[in-house]
Amino acid sequence: MSATDTPLGYVGLGLMGGPMTRRLLAAGCRVTAWNRSAPKLDDAVAAGADRADGPAAVMAASAFVFLNLTDTAAVEAVCFGPGGLAEADGRGKLVVDFSSIRPDATVAFAARLAALNGAAWIDAPVSGGTAGAAEGTLAIMAGGDAATLDRVRPVLALLAARVTHMGPLGAGQTTKLCNQMIVGTAMAVLAEASRLARNSGIDPARLPEALAGGFADSKPLQLFVPRMAAGLHDPPIGHAYTILKDLDAALDAARETDTAAPVSGLAAQLFRMLVAREGPEADALRIFGLGEPRPGG
Repeated sequence: MSATDTPLGYVGLGLMGGPMTRRLLAAGCRVTAWNRSAPKLDDAVAAGADRADGPAAVMAASAFVFLNLTDTAAVEAVCFGPGGLAEADGRGKLVVDFSSIRPDATVAFAARLAALNGAAWIDAPVSGGTAGAAEGTLAIMAGGDAATLDRVRPVLALLAARVTHMGPLGAGQTTKLCNQMIVGTAMAVLAEASRLARNSGIDPARLPEALAGGFADSKPLQLFVPRMAAGLHDPPIGHAYTILKDLDAALDAARETDTAAPVSGLAAQLFRMLVAREGPEADALRIFGLGEPRPGG
């Protein structure tokens, strides 16, 4: 079957899952969707998705089920909680997890789901932010059986500019942790450099132009610094909690593999401060504001 002939399911319609679902629908795909909060599900239905009353109904209606959830606990609940994916027959079907979760949990969940309902699993976390989700230019790093991944590549091509098979189950999640170490530390140092520029009387919004083409140039520099300088946080580039939980997972993996990761550890503490100060759903780029006095302080 072609991508548009394959019945698809989507669970998790947040910052990334919402625009990714809309891309599938715009391409003519049939998508059955479910989300824990009703308004986001209503938006997907308005865009053409079929409404499901829970994850098990999504599994029953779909050949490929995509997950895009907040964290490891949310994936476990959707798969194995009441009304979860495991309660529907999954034989011949495939779960593709776009969430960023712990690699060891991925391996455990895949084995558990296969034993309960026969579904296969690919871990396929994404990078590229909300803009990449809307434009279909994401990078997908995948773990699992290569032939199983090939089954879903035509659909993934609607969402991503690049899909890279990194190895067995969990390899995609480990690659995403490496990605988040780079992104999280980049956000922290870009905020620090931008704060130095502003405190020295230089407009930090000019840094991307001044540094373009040099060794300090990068996509994060070009994308993040203008938003930091202008205070653009709606919609957020990503939630502070998301970066923090991924950095924490990366540090756990570093300890387990005897890998020194002091820079990522410092970045994690800065994001922990941001979450404590502004809440888990604060834009991650508000890390720039950690150098500002608190209102009324």
